[in-house]
Formats: sequence, structure tokens, C-alpha cells
Amino acid sequence: MTRTALVTGAAGGIGRAVASRFLADGLRVAGVDLSDPELPDATYHRADVTDADEVAVAVRDAVAAHGSVDVLVACAGVTSGGPLHRTTEEDWDAVLRTNLTSAFLCVREVLPGMITAGAGAVVTIGSVLHRTAAPGLPAYAAAKGALAALGRQLAVDYGRYGISFVTVSPGWVRTPATESRLDGDADLGRLRESNPSGLLITPEQVAAAVAFAASPEAVLLNGEELVLDAGASAVSPASLLRDGHRRRMGLPPLGGA
Repeated sequence: MTRTALVTGAAGGIGRAVASRFLADGLRVAGVDLSDPELPDATYHRADVTDADEVAVAVRDAVAAHGSVDVLVACAGVTSGGPLHRTTEEDWDAVLRTNLTSAFLCVREVLPGMITAGAGAVVTIGSVLHRTAAPGLPAYAAAKGALAALGRQLAVDYGRYGISFVTVSPGWVRTPATESRLDGDADLGRLRESNPSGLLITPEQVAAAVAFAASPEAVLLNGEELVLDAGASAVSPASLLRDGHRRRMGLPPLGGA
């Protein structure tokens, strides 16, 4: 039976890549965003995923169009921030509502159908930045860490209904939104050097991980977090300064030969 995936943030870099991957894999796709993701083979639902009523309508529309929602990918998010002592309550609430509350609202809306079906997959898009912090993103880090905790809790509560919950947490992904924060090729080079693989993560690579996490074969991952950072979080910061030592050990410098 062909499954249907509902993808929030479907017009963004990662969300659009996820929706495209699902379509290529033969799933039906309902994209949810404030902007049209321009995916001709998917249905599109304009909705603010921080609004419970709009989420309910989007899910009902997806079920009406496709018969069910078998997979939910909660990809909507923002990366705005600033130092905590300059963060207003309004700023804090906006980041948490977009990154965390939206996932809660969407999961709550699709759960009854998945419980009735006795099957389903929920994938939330987290971030390594709740594990290895970056400057000036307190609300973002808190929200992404909470997504991983929420997934573990929901796996305990709903795993026996045949529903799996996985958080996919990438490092820095090459999207227009993230690259706009970089200082050109110099910053790209430093990012490349910061992980043992010397890679810059693409939205398509994240989408491949999401596709697997949402598949029936990934049931044993229920409640887990998949970290996609090419090994960056495995590296001690001090080791980045020790290329001379690595050469003496017969190892290539971090970031490539």
C-alpha cells in the first residue's frame, strides 16, 4: 500500500529535499508551509504550523486528498537568536513555537489516525546544536533538545501502537538560509575542516536519512536521535590544532589531505 507523508516546512531547503525524496521513493506527499514548495506531484497546504486550528485543517485536507497520513516529518523551524540577556520573551516564544510547539501540534493531530491504523512514523528535524552549542542560540538549542526528548517520550507512550518516533539532527546544512550567515568561502572552508570527513552536509543527505528513519525497516530506531554531522561532534576542539601531530602519526589532517 502506498503511504502518505505530510512534510511541514516543505518549501525550505531541508523540507523540500525531504518531500522530493519521498516522491522519488513512491510516497504520496502533502507539503505544509506558508510558501508554495512548487512540487508538482505533491499536494500543498498553506498553513501556519504554530496555529492549532490551521494544523488541524491541513491534516484533514491531507487525509481527504490521500486517505491517510502515514508519515509525519516535522521540519518547520527558524534559526533566529541572540545572547540570552538580550532575548525578549517574545523572541523566545517565537523560536520555541516554530521549532517545538509546531511539532507538538502536528503530532497531536496525526496520532489518532496512526493509532487506529496500528502503524505510523514521525520524524522530527532536530540539530546537533543542543549537543555542541554555538554562540547566541539559546532558544534554538533549547527547542531542538526538547524535540529529541519529546521523541523518546512518545516512543515510550505510543510504540506499542506500531508508531515510531525518530529525531534526525544534522549539523550545518548547505541551504540558502544557512549560507546567508556565512562569511563566504572562508567560513565554508572552516566548516569543512571542522569534521573528520571534510564534508559539507547537503539537504539531500538529510533527506536520505529521514527517508530511512520513516521506513518500516527503521522500527528498531524508535525513540532514537540520528546525528548527521560527518563526525564533527566526535572531534575534540583541541584536536583541530594538531595537524602536525596527525602527520607524525601517519594520519591526514582533519578536513582532508
